[in-house]
Amino acid sequence: MSPPSPRPGQQTAAVVDLGALLADPAQASAYYVDARDTEAMAAAGATLEFAVARIDLAGCTDKAVALDRLARALRFPAWFGGNWDALADCLGDLGWWPAEGYLLLIEHVWQWRAQDRAEFDTLLAILTEAAMEWAGRGKAFWVLFPLPADQLAALEPD
Repeated sequence: MSPPSPRPGQQTAAVVDLGALLADPAQASAYYVDARDTEAMAAAGATLEFAVARIDLAGCTDKAVALDRLARALRFPAWFGGNWDALADCLGDLGWWPAEGYLLLIEHVWQWRAQDRAEFDTLLAILTEAAMEWAGRGKAFWVLFPLPADQLAALEPD
């Protein structure tokens, strides 16, 4: 599996219409982005009437903590099982949170990604699959991992 692209919809133009980009389900997926763009991305998602969720993984030590933070931020129902399969099921439904699209801003991921790359890669695969499934329904599902410039520059293609 290849890592998410450093920037969604890379373009040569200096200015990107974030609203137009985010509204396009065909481009929606999981991406690392410059943390300086976080607020602009969140505002553009809100303008589009997307459900915008900010998930802070600072200090995340393991899969259970990551799943708990995702479940709380995404308002998962009580039946959420706290495992990867249950995460995939909930992301594929989201009937309890109807919206024009979805924008997940998963912040402070770097430490957990470095500490447990296998679990992070599993999360990434589930999120990417959810984005593809939602795109098939004509709805954008974005997952953005805002990183400081130095961490963004340190990413190496697998």
